[in-house]
Amino acid sequence: MTQPLPPTTPALVAAFAPGGTLRASINLGNPILANKDATTGEPFGVSIDLAREFARRLGVGIELVVFEKAAASVDAVRNEKADIGFFAVDPARSEGLRFTAPYVLIEGSYLVPEASALTDNAQVDAKGHRISVGSGSAYDLFLTREIKHAEIVRLQGAGPALAAVRAGEVEVAAGIRQLLEGEAQRAPGVRVLPGRFMVIQQAMGTPLSRGAEAQALLAGFVEEMKSSGFVGDALKRHRIEGAIVAPASAS
Repeated sequence: MTQPLPPTTPALVAAFAPGGTLRASINLGNPILANKDATTGEPFGVSIDLAREFARRLGVGIELVVFEKAAASVDAVRNEKADIGFFAVDPARSEGLRFTAPYVLIEGSYLVPEASALTDNAQVDAKGHRISVGSGSAYDLFLTREIKHAEIVRLQGAGPALAAVRAGEVEVAAGIRQLLEGEAQRAPGVRVLPGRFMVIQQAMGTPLSRGAEAQALLAGFVEEMKSSGFVGDALKRHRIEGAIVAPASAS
């Protein structure tokens, strides 16, 4: 059992839930953290568990504001159409937002055709190579800064990005390692390169305008959820592989 957060003032609760209900932005584009029940259509996953627990600690109701892509989920919080969100930490997303330390670490990897000559991540960034990514994803933002020679092909989500490899439209697809391994297992013709090209740091975030005290409360909540075993238990409960609980924040 987790212990309740220290008492919060009505003003601090109102900073998170000005309308009396905590609006949590949920990104279904990252199935490690959120999915939709095929029967009921209701979202479920690690991020939903964290959102519900934080609302319970605040003593308010919860509204899940669901998006198919990370970029839209980020924009909802930045534009204060949601009060909290669950994002990969990236400098390109920092404007107007304040992130906690990460609660989960996820590997970003490359998918290539089975017949590709590529065997190592370092070989990908070469002239003539095209890399498909989900537009606005954490790996899109990272590769936009890091790739010097290859061409980045931005598509509307992970599905089209993976399909582009099979169709021969690109030489490489970038994505969450678990998704890529699932695609390789689904049907022959593609394989995942060994290792990773980045570690995706998944954190919680809130609008910068909510103030330093609110940001500190959310940061403390994340640290408690890691140390108490809540995040680890959620990963096990939802049968998530390819992600680990982030270490405690040094700050």
